[in-house]
Amino acid sequence: MFIKILLTVIFLCITVAVGVYSRRQAKTVEGFVLGGRSVGPWLTAFAFGTSYFSAVVFVGYAGQFGWKYGMSSSWIGIGNAVIGSLLAWIILGRRTKLMTQHIQSRTMPDFFGTRYSDEWLRVIASIIVFVFLIPYTAGVYMGISKLFEMGFGIPYEYCAIGMSVLTAVYVILGGYKATAINDFIQGIIMLFGITTVIAVVLNSQGGLVEAFHKMQAMAPNADDLSQRGKELYANFQPGDFASWFGPNPMSLLGVVVLTSLGTWGLPQMVGKFYSITDESAIKRGTIISTIFAFVVAGGCYFLGGFGRLFVPTAFNAEKGKFIYDNIVPTMLESLPDVLIALVILLVLSASMSTLAGLVLTSSSTMTLDLIYRDKKSQVGEVEGGEIDDMVAEKIERRKVIIMRVLIVFFIALSLMIALNPPQFIAQLMGISWGALAGAFLAPFMLGLYWKGVTRLSVWACFVWGVGLTVVNMILGNPINPIDCGAIAMVGGFIVVAIVSLFTPKMKSETVTAIFDCYK
Repeated sequence: MFIKILLTVIFLCITVAVGVYSRRQAKTVEGFVLGGRSVGPWLTAFAFGTSYFSAVVFVGYAGQFGWKYGMSSSWIGIGNAVIGSLLAWIILGRRTKLMTQHIQSRTMPDFFGTRYSDEWLRVIASIIVFVFLIPYTAGVYMGISKLFEMGFGIPYEYCAIGMSVLTAVYVILGGYKATAINDFIQGIIMLFGITTVIAVVLNSQGGLVEAFHKMQAMAPNADDLSQRGKELYANFQPGDFASWFGPNPMSLLGVVVLTSLGTWGLPQMVGKFYSITDESAIKRGTIISTIFAFVVAGGCYFLGGFGRLFVPTAFNAEKGKFIYDNIVPTMLESLPDVLIALVILLVLSASMSTLAGLVLTSSSTMTLDLIYRDKKSQVGEVEGGEIDDMVAEKIERRKVIIMRVLIVFFIALSLMIALNPPQFIAQLMGISWGALAGAFLAPFMLGLYWKGVTRLSVWACFVWGVGLTVVNMILGNPINPIDCGAIAMVGGFIVVAIVSLFTPKMKSETVTAIFDCYK
């Protein structure tokens, strides 16, 4: 216990110290939200990766999908690395950096408002961001709190409250630059931690080969078949939990799509491209981010794939439902104290970086796109002409103060949900990612490449993504939230393409001025 407490205290002190160190660069909006658009490839790549992978992945997704699909759940990690990292950087990185800098966009809602010349798009997008980042944040709280409860014996509620306070302190102090530096430190811990834990956990089962043979002998039990999702194993064959594509390849594909393609439309992920220094840094960041994702995401899902060897059942007879979020913590209970401390730091690192990105994104969006809306008359111009430097500085300080206040509000609201969670971690994330990426992915990505995207097609995609997710939730999730999210994302491209063909086009001179950034 002394070792666990000591390592955790050291880690937390370093985190706060980084916030104090970075506070001088967080006095302006540009500095607080984007780090002055001068963050290098290593910090940006690690910020992207650590914001991507949190306790939601390590505890919620790795446990649930490892249990459902066995070793084939590793494909989720591979998809995250190839689609969610490599292709995201290649397809979105350069164009996002150039266009957002050209139109002076600092948030994703601001991008929609300026790119499509519609202030109401900006307003509605900011509301969507604020509302649907809350369940995701609550899921992150749940994941880290369950690990702390396992490692320290501290009640879940106290862990969640402590996490929220600490995150608020260092984000409020240092803004994005503090977040990026801490992400780098936390990313190093994650890389070392996941590889070490996998080696030790598999060794406890007699090594990789022996663990593989044990998984070949596994089959669904009565508890698996007692739930609504029993069709998952309708065509189960002996050895499926150790096969290449598992017991249900199509269901697995839906998870890969949601967790991989989803990052392309999430404001807290895409925002990392806004702040990187230049195009050469994007090339280096692509390589770094992809390797990071292979190790961390691939390692998490690979480890979770062996969950059935450690947990006799994930079914709670008293509650009448599966408790997937307890699988990974139970796998780790038998580890030596030093390794449990490492695991706690691993998940704490992943979660704090994700939380920081979420609360910073939400607060900046509400401040810049709802409370203070600088109306742009043309690309690169702000209505009203030049203003006095002292007045401008005062406005900047006021915006930063409001963002800091909203960070506290957003954390408190998410904490309330985490203390009384309505869904499993994976379902919370599915609802959040489905609505956000379903609404934003297609109009954002196509807006970087295609001049023909219309304003009404963006509205249609907002209605499609949010509407499908909300209606499905109101009806009691007849479509699994994860599958629903995947459908929302892919369907968004069809919606934008079809509506754009039959609705009025934007003024050609406006679109040409926006796309001049690529010349």
